[in-house]
Amino acid sequence: MKGNSKSAMVISLDFELHWGVADQVRAPGNSYWKRLQGAREAIPHILEMFEKRCIHATWATVGFIFAHGREDMNFFNPQILPQYLCNSVNNYLIEVGESEREDPVHFAPSLIKEIMDTSGQELASHTYSHYYCDDPGQDMMSFRADLEAAQAIADRDGVRLRTLVFPRNQVKDNYLDILPETGIEVYRGNPISRLYQVSEQKFNKYTYRALRLLDSYFNLTGHHTVKWSDIRAKKPYNVRYSHFFRPYSRKLRALDFLRLNRVKKGLREAARCGEVYHLWWHPHNFGVNLAENLVALESILDEFSRLWKTHGMRSMTMAEAADSACQD
Repeated sequence: MKGNSKSAMVISLDFELHWGVADQVRAPGNSYWKRLQGAREAIPHILEMFEKRCIHATWATVGFIFAHGREDMNFFNPQILPQYLCNSVNNYLIEVGESEREDPVHFAPSLIKEIMDTSGQELASHTYSHYYCDDPGQDMMSFRADLEAAQAIADRDGVRLRTLVFPRNQVKDNYLDILPETGIEVYRGNPISRLYQVSEQKFNKYTYRALRLLDSYFNLTGHHTVKWSDIRAKKPYNVRYSHFFRPYSRKLRALDFLRLNRVKKGLREAARCGEVYHLWWHPHNFGVNLAENLVALESILDEFSRLWKTHGMRSMTMAEAADSACQD
């Protein structure tokens, strides 16, 4: 075996369905709705591929999705709700159906069971309500209540949530102390780059999006591999992400080899340095062009398999990466 055997690939998926885009995608007439519906087909395929290849992954799941329907969701709603100044981001105002069958873009306990039944998968929190830490009107008390509700509904299904992914990656430093108080030990931070540390609200959104798109194909900001010492440096443990796995685009298909090479080079850099490469995406990103997205994912996992053989690279959930960092 060559190289450092302590490198790892971490995968996290933000499982949010409509809750994650409700402020932008308001009704089934929106073209994006097809992606949300397609997530229900994509998830079993992703899980099948992960199980076949022994891939571990973290599924950061919105607490509402655990609910069996409106009544079940309302039972677990926290008593302290965020008082957002902008109603469009308040998911408590969304009209939902009575059951998963009636409302499959808001509730998915059957898919959660599939995740739980697949070896190597970690169920994590994406907050209870897809909570927006950067939006005016909310505060630390409602954030704590939200995480407590997420733990309560997961506990009903026998799940202890150790890991949190902040919606829209809106990590607020002064909120981190709340995490251990609600049972959260690990979170996903942002890469150390100005492009990924500054929120869209504080940046010209068109420039911001264009630069991030370019960075998905060309190495503008580095590979953002994570040192084990950085993970264990402070509690709660920060398993920063390295790269967003942008979905297949028919318009950009001529450049698709660059998109995949961007990820593969990051994996190789992590293997060379003995560090962590953390890849993330949403299941609904595979909701259209499913075949092409699965082929791309398989190509990435082929590269990981090669690095496992040559460098001993391991596949880990976010919680497993934090545990490993603390054991070194």
